[in-house]
Amino acid sequence: MTTNVATVSSNQTIQEAAQLMSQHNIGALPVVENGQVKGIITDRDITLRSTAQGLNASTPVSQVMSTNLVTGRPDMSVQEAANLMSQNQIRRLPIVENNQLRGIVALGDIATNSAYDQQAEQALTNISEPSSPQF
Repeated sequence: MTTNVATVSSNQTIQEAAQLMSQHNIGALPVVENGQVKGIITDRDITLRSTAQGLNASTPVSQVMSTNLVTGRPDMSVQEAANLMSQNQIRRLPIVENNQLRGIVALGDIATNSAYDQQAEQALTNISEPSSPQF
């Protein structure tokens, strides 16, 4: 897991979030208030929930972030993390302990470790499957 995680607060703008993503070459930022994870904002959130909707760059992160957050624990195994990511079709898993952000595991972290190729492959297969439409 990555422990030195760039974060953003819910009242920062989506432009600030995008700048941080660009600066750190990442596609997602946990939204943190007083060390507690309140959500996550991704480059896709910015594209679909703000730009595509005509919102401006000063829109607060809180208006476009995802709040239905799935988190992991520091003591979980790589297999457990990969399974959780696969089941929830997510590419990034914030690691939380005592309501405090401790790090983040990305699918790429698992995939770049050859010992976990099978877990990464299974997670990616499930993440890439389209979810059933919500009507």
